[in-house]
Amino acid sequence: MRTLCASTLIGEFFLIGFAGLVAMKDPDLSMGTVWTVSGVAMFLCVVLCGLVTRPGGVVFGWALQIALIASGFAVPTMFFMGAVFAALWWASVHYGRKIDEAKARFAAQAEASAPDAA
Repeated sequence: MRTLCASTLIGEFFLIGFAGLVAMKDPDLSMGTVWTVSGVAMFLCVVLCGLVTRPGGVVFGWALQIALIASGFAVPTMFFMGAVFAALWWASVHYGRKIDEAKARFAAQAEASAPDAA
């Protein structure tokens, strides 16, 4: 699960950076505000890559997905891109857990069928 979720979060890291560049064109938003918000969100993406397997990591990931969709109020394209990345996040969590379960089953079978070293 960690690899899939981290890949999605790194993709979001770049998406947030590009959205910040687009948001800079809005005369109603100050450059400092845009880059503070974008920078914090980008930092959270990187931090969540390491926290995704810890308790609450997936929940924080969902909170980031909601914030990404909500950023569509500043950059309208982000409504669509946020929804796409929310779907990717769901797939990463869902299929990542299935892969982890399959790996655990395979390891248990390999351990059970291995001859004793003693």
